[in-house]
Amino acid sequence: MTAKRPGSDINWIALHGDFFRNVRVLVTGGAGFIGSHLTEALTTLGARVVVLDDLIGGSTDNLKGMDAVDFVHGSILDQSLVEKTLAGCRFVFHQAALGSVPASIERPRSYVEVNVTGTLNILEAARLSGVERIMFAASSSAYGESPTLPKSETMPPSPLSPYAASKVAAEALMSAYAHSYGLDTVSLRYFNIFGPRQNANSAYAAVIAAFAKSLLQGQPPVIFGDGEQSRDFTYVANAVHANLLAARCADRLNGIPLNVACGEQVTINELALKMAAALGRPDLKPLYKPARTGDVKHSLADLRQVRAAIGFAPLLDWSAGLEITMNGYREAALEINPTV
Repeated sequence: MTAKRPGSDINWIALHGDFFRNVRVLVTGGAGFIGSHLTEALTTLGARVVVLDDLIGGSTDNLKGMDAVDFVHGSILDQSLVEKTLAGCRFVFHQAALGSVPASIERPRSYVEVNVTGTLNILEAARLSGVERIMFAASSSAYGESPTLPKSETMPPSPLSPYAASKVAAEALMSAYAHSYGLDTVSLRYFNIFGPRQNANSAYAAVIAAFAKSLLQGQPPVIFGDGEQSRDFTYVANAVHANLLAARCADRLNGIPLNVACGEQVTINELALKMAAALGRPDLKPLYKPARTGDVKHSLADLRQVRAAIGFAPLLDWSAGLEITMNGYREAALEINPTV
């Protein structure tokens, strides 16, 4: 019997019924952090899930215990493979991408190739195979450093990094294909998604995963800047819910961008203090380093458009999601080292 995973107690069937039962879907990047949570929900809902993942940022361990998943090891840059995996699919949940603002500044060409050309490959294959709709994992980094809060989808994009620019370019392709070919698409702009299975071992780990790793190792969390920058931290189940709602939407979405967030503003200093307390290390005060190029100061989502378009509202606020996530990190640490 498979052990219950942290955060896996969302009743997806109560939320989404039988809509996905026996429906063939493709999840690109499905062995990654967000992709594996989406894959898990879809299998629970009875979908026939194909996962395409090159395992550069993901792991098959994230798919353990998930029945009826057809895993394909490969890249979205492989056009012929993309076409094969898309055959017979009604929906595509396009999560595959290179992440991280700092890494994109070091390797901009790689980010454009994977995040833009890879997305073009998905769109072309979907157009030719008769896919009904693509849900694209877009990014709140599209908003850049605009001082306007909250961030509304009507604001013009202002990307500050190659990563952000690649996501905005992919959004443009989603819109272009929706209007040129009749293939319906939607760009879900994720705001700082976090939760169990987020990789804490990468040099470019997201802040919650990075803080958890440091605190569990008895080291102070590192904050880049003064810590007064703020984020709209969003528990991963909310991103999964938004994808499922978008797929079920009866109306055409025509490539529109939609914010996916909780609509709550939290400073990095506040986050560090809350996490240190939750992990029993309030003595570990943050270590401050210079701010990083490409990082935005403040981020907060306006949820009016996503609510109107697909009926999205957060399932869990950031505090409840953080508690689940901290329990997951704590249990993982205990399994590795019972003395932690």
